[in-house]
Amino acid sequence: MNQRSELSSAGPSTRHFRNTDYVINESRAYFDAAHEAGLMAVHGRSTIGRAFALGTGSFDSRSKVIDFVRCSYLGLDNHPMVVAGAIDAIQVHHSLHWSCARTRLNFDLIAELETTLSDMFSARVLAFSTVMLANLGAMPLLASGQLTGGRKPVVVFDRIAHVSLAYHKPVVADETRVETIAHNDIDALERLCREHPAVAYVCDGVYSMGGTSPIKELRQLQERYGLFLYVDDAHGISLFGPQGQGFARSQFPEVLGERTIIAASLGKGFGASGGILMLGTADQEALFRRYSIPYAFSVAPNLAAVGAGLGSCKIHRSVELSERQWRLAQRIEVFDSRVVTAEQGNSLPIRMISIGSEAKAIAIAGELLKAGFYTSVTFFPTVARGKAGIRVCITADHEVDDIDRLCDCILERVPNATAEPNMSLAFP
Repeated sequence: MNQRSELSSAGPSTRHFRNTDYVINESRAYFDAAHEAGLMAVHGRSTIGRAFALGTGSFDSRSKVIDFVRCSYLGLDNHPMVVAGAIDAIQVHHSLHWSCARTRLNFDLIAELETTLSDMFSARVLAFSTVMLANLGAMPLLASGQLTGGRKPVVVFDRIAHVSLAYHKPVVADETRVETIAHNDIDALERLCREHPAVAYVCDGVYSMGGTSPIKELRQLQERYGLFLYVDDAHGISLFGPQGQGFARSQFPEVLGERTIIAASLGKGFGASGGILMLGTADQEALFRRYSIPYAFSVAPNLAAVGAGLGSCKIHRSVELSERQWRLAQRIEVFDSRVVTAEQGNSLPIRMISIGSEAKAIAIAGELLKAGFYTSVTFFPTVARGKAGIRVCITADHEVDDIDRLCDCILERVPNATAEPNMSLAFP
């Protein structure tokens, strides 16, 4: 989310980081138009694959739409093993959740989930109800200096870090200095590392609007200056690595160490529900289990989420994971062979169709929906004003024919997005 944050030159910030009134006033017309076009707050019922029945009322009378909005990149969110895991967990415990803080009582299945994920990702994994809550619990601890040897770090946010990270800037600024630098600006980050004895960098692994963080260069700064890295890889988990370690984790050593925390989602590529933190040390795990606010003062992920996670773990530890990763890569290539985007050629499943005008982007997305394809129209405050577009999320479960038909619809409306034809593509 674009924000007009002001930075202090030294010490905890006394300036404002929130601009809610401004954001609402500047974006209300876009939201109104998108709602009027039926592009937001859409209701439906999932079927199989990437189709869903649009609307409410009689199921048989509803139109069927192909979904390019959901971020279940491997198509696991309606996998029979994931659904069965959720149902089994509730039946075993005769309950959905226990209404007490996790510092008191926990289901045995959440211990099983955290242990399994810790083994899969070679880290100490804590599970939360959402990634937003995982980040909420982590940011104050990062600001406190408890993760950086008792020295409060300058906490540096990437300018387009997801709002689930940027939202916590005021809390961080209450304890330490906050800086915001241009997207992936390694030079600016290195200058801050040279100037300050403790620096922590907060960024996404895979960004929700496309692109990635430069993990290799960030690790070099970590080795050179002791930079602490907090990477939210919500959109990168499961897509890379033999057990789905994700974009970020797969680029770090086998031992995560004391200067890296990776947050991730269990509700996107993983196909279940909830969020996790990958920690590097026993001391960090103890700290979070005692002082992370969502952990100490809220309930654990509910049993349906935990059971679904355990079901997805079984898929992640089988040959099916690599098969689905392969299918996803091929479907991305099909899309890229037809439509030009800034992300063309990378191995990520997010593609942004650049439009510019908010009104035009909303109109085109509405036409795509009428043609049977639900895509995400993006506008301020998600992206800058005048930079509106349409986000397409490609998954392993999309039929190649559906991707081709979507591309036809896009090119009818955005003809300058035509790619050079690739006659060698022939995928199942």
